[in-house]
Amino acid sequence: MTQLTASTTQLTARPRRPRSLRGSALGLAAWLGGLVLFLPVAWMVLTSFHSEADAASNPPALTAPLTLEGYRSFFDSEPWPPLINSVTASLASTALVLLLALPAAYALAIRPVKGWRDALFFFLSTKMLPIVAGLLPIYLFARNVGLLDNVWLLVLLYTSMNLPIAVWMLQSFLAEVPVSVIEAAQLDGARLPTVLGRVIAPVVLPGVAATALICFIFSWNELLLARVLTGVVAETAPVFLTRFITSQGLFLAQLSAAAVAISLPVLAAGFAAQDKLVQGLSLGAVK
Repeated sequence: MTQLTASTTQLTARPRRPRSLRGSALGLAAWLGGLVLFLPVAWMVLTSFHSEADAASNPPALTAPLTLEGYRSFFDSEPWPPLINSVTASLASTALVLLLALPAAYALAIRPVKGWRDALFFFLSTKMLPIVAGLLPIYLFARNVGLLDNVWLLVLLYTSMNLPIAVWMLQSFLAEVPVSVIEAAQLDGARLPTVLGRVIAPVVLPGVAATALICFIFSWNELLLARVLTGVVAETAPVFLTRFITSQGLFLAQLSAAAVAISLPVLAAGFAAQDKLVQGLSLGAVK
């Protein structure tokens, strides 16, 4: 018994192996990369609390007094209609994308149609066309049907823009659903809408959340289509930001304050869905 106790003590007292030099270097590189990516965001937030004179100084005044002047100017410039338009276009297009992409991904993953791989690559190939190449036909079509400066035109365009990537992502998530679960539900008399809503959706909920968040971010950040196809009524938040870049100069503090305020909804959505986002993006990575 004494020998066993001594052996146990020796094992527990054995020093841990030091971390490898390669692992430490990778960790340090990851931290440095994170700091480099975070630095512009931190600089934007700091600039938003400076006056215009301090924000435009060269070199930048890091110790300049802080003020809320930029945020007051932003909220005094009536930002609510553009923000409401962005929320409407982003949420409505994301809902339409999920409504259309889930059945398509089901057909390509669980009940594969003939040539499903070609269909997936066709969906992805539509993302390779530059938006500028199709901007003139879209503008002429919207003008002829009377949809210029209409937020629902943006909803349709954002839906078509995000649908390919949503189908591609959801197909990879749905491919991980056991077919036996679906067959058991069908043997119980469940039809396709019931199978999608009550059997498949709960299983792939993290993947659906990740897809929805990515589509929402892409729609919220889109500028080119909104800039060309909208005016006053359907102006979105990114277009509203360009008001602070005028012929009189660049209002850097106000622009930074507006960028911070407009980024908050996306940051809040990402923070609220961060666990689902991580689960969704890693779904199927570990067998």
